[in-house]
Amino acid sequence: MAHERPTNYTSSKSERAHGFYTTKYGDAFEDDMTRGKLRNFRAPSDPDDLSSEERCEFFREGAYPYQRKISLDAYYEHKFPLQIELVKMQNWVRDTGEKVVIIFEGRDAAGKGGTIRRFMEHLNPRGAKVVALEKPTNEEAGQWYFQRYVRHLPTAGEIALFDRSWYNRAGVEKVMGFCADEEYDEFLRVTPLVEEMWANAGVRIIKLYFSVSRVEQERRFKRRQRDPLKQWKLSPVDLASYHRWDDYTDAKMAMFYHTHTDFAPWYVIKSDDKMRARINSIRHVLNLLPYHGKDRDVVYEADPWIIASADEVFDVMGKPVRSAMGNGSTVSKELATATA
Repeated sequence: MAHERPTNYTSSKSERAHGFYTTKYGDAFEDDMTRGKLRNFRAPSDPDDLSSEERCEFFREGAYPYQRKISLDAYYEHKFPLQIELVKMQNWVRDTGEKVVIIFEGRDAAGKGGTIRRFMEHLNPRGAKVVALEKPTNEEAGQWYFQRYVRHLPTAGEIALFDRSWYNRAGVEKVMGFCADEEYDEFLRVTPLVEEMWANAGVRIIKLYFSVSRVEQERRFKRRQRDPLKQWKLSPVDLASYHRWDDYTDAKMAMFYHTHTDFAPWYVIKSDDKMRARINSIRHVLNLLPYHGKDRDVVYEADPWIIASADEVFDVMGKPVRSAMGNGSTVSKELATATA
């Protein structure tokens, strides 16, 4: 059955004018066609013709659905009303004593930091904070792994945005060998239990994973190398991560497999177009939270070709984690058995 969009999906005249959601795929993958798995991947002429299964395959292959980035005019036309809704949402959090955690994860240069800045741009800093931790100190390294994150969880009436999070252990620590296999296995085992405990204590947990293509990541790395104002963003670990692309992919899939839950689900956001990713991530978060006075002409469903729940991707992958972490870890063996 074809994936259906809501009837209000392209209700905005400006969206249609700017091709915000209705752009046909055409030769959207011109730059990627000669590289990697996308070489033989062909985009449909009309996204409405895609079945749910094909949509998931589209996410799995890392293809991008739009040939052109949205214009600055269209971006600002959408951003400002959404930021007004963010202020409404924050007022609701404050007035009701809600506790909201939004996690921003993804590969290096995927657009996490820029999106966080757009979330925070007009929020009251007394009730919203960004948590971006350095590597653990010697003291923190001797503590329970989650301990240094617990102290940054929101109190009643507060929003905490994590620019990377405890999921460092599932990604960079695993791939770069910064943790032992036993520590990694234990992390994947206990994380759903820890998050369930927090959720039962009233913490709303929203986990966003920004997915950038290898070609676009390379472009962004090169821009950072050339720009003296952005060189601080590029570390030796970032450069090493580019050459371990497949290892990071395996780690990502294992992370989704073990930690995507009803109370703390993962959402994958295609971020080759940073502005489109920002708009859709804000819109999606606003959709998830039941704040008062929500304007449905602004907060409608996010673009299903840009954002998807992780379990939608898994459902069609067939072997989502068969090759995950093929280094002999306990988790690797369990996954291989479960998906064989």
